[in-house]
Amino acid sequence: MDTDAQLTERDPSPTPAPGPEQGSRSARLLTRAAGLRHRPAALLALCLAFVLLLSAFVAQPFLIPSSSMENTLQIGDRVLVNKLAYRFGSEPARGDVVVFDGTGSFVHREQEENPVTGLLRGAGAALGLARPAETDYVKRVIGIGGDHVTCCDKRGRIEVNGEPVSEAYLHPGDTPSSVDFDIVVPEGTLWVMGDHRARSSDSRDHLGDPGGGTVPVEKVIGRADLITWPASRWRTFEHPRSFDRIPAAAGSHG
Repeated sequence: MDTDAQLTERDPSPTPAPGPEQGSRSARLLTRAAGLRHRPAALLALCLAFVLLLSAFVAQPFLIPSSSMENTLQIGDRVLVNKLAYRFGSEPARGDVVVFDGTGSFVHREQEENPVTGLLRGAGAALGLARPAETDYVKRVIGIGGDHVTCCDKRGRIEVNGEPVSEAYLHPGDTPSSVDFDIVVPEGTLWVMGDHRARSSDSRDHLGDPGGGTVPVEKVIGRADLITWPASRWRTFEHPRSFDRIPAAAGSHG
């Protein structure tokens, strides 16, 4: 007689069903594993959101798209635009390199762009990875509100409030301007020009437009303070001392 077989048949030992504690532990392990899988994506999203917020309100990388500011800025340079420079009572000064929205001053037609393409380009521009909007410009401030800006004197120099400006930053071989002009800059606006005068579309090219070529201060996005890329061109911007000699505009109370 097979006793072992009878015992096995009479007293089977089935695998016990998992109890509540064992089931909840397994669920917790599965939840934790799923969380670990999604953590890198969540961290990446948080980092991207932080960088975009920083770019929107504090400092934004700006990709230089043209040669209009050579040799100060070259095509492909990334500059850091300080968006807080003019937020607390300060205003653009003569000699500052600024980034501004040219809508209504340099651009008088609506720019059409596919919404999805615009969103992607905007995100890329905010990170300094894509060209900025077609309405964004980078130029140097030559005259501020109330200034009398003329070109040119007998030596071919621009004058601001009767004082000639020595422009050491001009592209080699360029003259201060091939176009004569004489303008009093309206209050609350700026007269801006590129450092590569032969290649720059600036205030001179919009003399006949509404605003007379000047840019409203409220349209300034920020001040370019630093070249961040390429590493070989890393440097801060020095304020041209030639602008320190310019007298206050007639009637100015500043």
